[in-house]
Amino acid sequence: MSWWGKIIGGGFGFMLGGPLGALMGMAAGHQFDKGLHAVDLEPGNTERVQLAFFTATFSVMGYLAKVDGKVSRSEIQMAENIMAQMNLNASQRSTAIDLFNQGKQDDFPLDDILLQFKQECHRRTNLLQMFLEILIATAYADNKLDKTEHEALQYISRNIGFSAAQFERLINMVSAQQQYSQRPATASPKATLSQAYAVLGVDREISDSSLKKTYRRLMSQHHPDKLVAKGLPEEMIKLANEKTAEIKSAYDLIKNSRK
Repeated sequence: MSWWGKIIGGGFGFMLGGPLGALMGMAAGHQFDKGLHAVDLEPGNTERVQLAFFTATFSVMGYLAKVDGKVSRSEIQMAENIMAQMNLNASQRSTAIDLFNQGKQDDFPLDDILLQFKQECHRRTNLLQMFLEILIATAYADNKLDKTEHEALQYISRNIGFSAAQFERLINMVSAQQQYSQRPATASPKATLSQAYAVLGVDREISDSSLKKTYRRLMSQHHPDKLVAKGLPEEMIKLANEKTAEIKSAYDLIKNSRK
C-alpha cells in the first residue's frame, strides 16, 4: 500500500506531528471527519518521510509562487503539471491544492516547515536536493527568476543544509535542464551541445573520465528507486524518471560529440 493508502486506509489516518502535521491536518482533515483515527508514524518511517515530502513540497511551492507579490498563471500551471505527472486521485489533488494555498498565506511558517522537513529527511541529501530542484523548476516556470525568488530559494536552500556554491550549481543545472527539455527542433547543434554541458553542470574542458564520474553521480542522485526508498512519494517517480532521462540524453550527446 502506498503512503497515501496508509493515511486513510484500515480505519486509521497516519499523520505527522509538528507544523507539517498541522498543514496536512488542515488539508486532509475531511478524511478524519469520516470517523478515521489519527496515529503518528514513527520517525524515519518511509511513509512518514513521504508524507513530509508531499506536504513540504506543495506548501512551499505555494509560498514561492506568492513571494514576488503575485501568483502567475505559469506558476499555478507548474504545480498543476506536477500533480498531473503524479497521477493524483481526487482526494490527493484536493489536498495538494489546499497545501499550495496554505503556502500562499501571509502567516505561512516557512522556517518551522523547513526545520521539520530537514529533520524528517535525516541526512537524506539526495531527497533534500530533489525537493530543492522541484522548487527551482517551479520558480522558473515563467522562464525567468527574479531577485525576490532567487533570494527566497537561497534562503530555503541554506535552511535545509546546502551551501551557497551548491545552491548556485543547482540553479544553473535546473535552468539548463528546463531549456534543454524545451529546446526547439530547429535549435543549432552548437547551442544544444552547450546546453547539454550545462545540464550536467560541467564545462567543455572536462576530461572524459571526469565527465563519466559526474554522469554516474547525477544518475545515482536521481535514481527513482533509490529516491523512493529514501522517502520520495511513489507518485513522484515520474519526475525522477524525467530527470534521469534528461541527464542521460545530455551525456550521450556530449559523448557522441567527442568521438
